[in-house]
Parts: sequence; structure tokens; C-alpha cells
Amino acid sequence: MRDTLITGGRIVTAVDDYRADILIRHGKIEAIRRELAVDNAVRHDARGLIVMPGGVDVHTHMENVQSPAITCDTFTSGTKSVTFGGTTTIIDFALRPRGLVPRQC
Repeated sequence: MRDTLITGGRIVTAVDDYRADILIRHGKIEAIRRELAVDNAVRHDARGLIVMPGGVDVHTHMENVQSPAITCDTFTSGTKSVTFGGTTTIIDFALRPRGLVPRQC
């Protein structure tokens, strides 16, 4: 398996936001630094892009009730299952009763 080098991306974590390179070796992040020099790596230019750990699913339905149907996933079971596919963040669908704005729900 060849090394992978992601260069020049904007790296966003829970506590940081900066530009750097990421070296992935044997499927795991080995180094995050500015201007990493690695021979024979598969290179991906991420300039102008945001690099985040894992995937983001921006439309999930956890514990969603729409009579008579109820989604089968709870927040616990749903978040546990999506992590097996590499998703690290979910944004759940917000149901809003007719005539109410979100802050009134």
C-alpha cells in the first residue's frame, strides 16, 4: 500500500483550524505538518478545500415520528451504525409543526 499525501488543505478539527499537509500511511494518519516531504506518495492537492476527519451526513432521520410511521434508528443506534461507515458527524432532520418557527418547537 502506497503512502498518501494530502497537501495544502484547510484542516478543521474540534479545536483547530489551519492549513497543513496530511500523511496517511497504512490507512492511518501518521503526520500533520506544513510542507511535508514524502517520496513516492500518491498526492492529492487540497488547496482551497476543507479537510475534516470522517464524513458528514447532513440529512438523517433519528427518532423521527410521522404518524403512523416511526424511524427505526434512535440517536444511540443510528450514530453507532454510521460510524462503521466512516461518518463522524450527523445533522438530523428537524421536523417543524405547521405554523411554528423552530425556536417554538
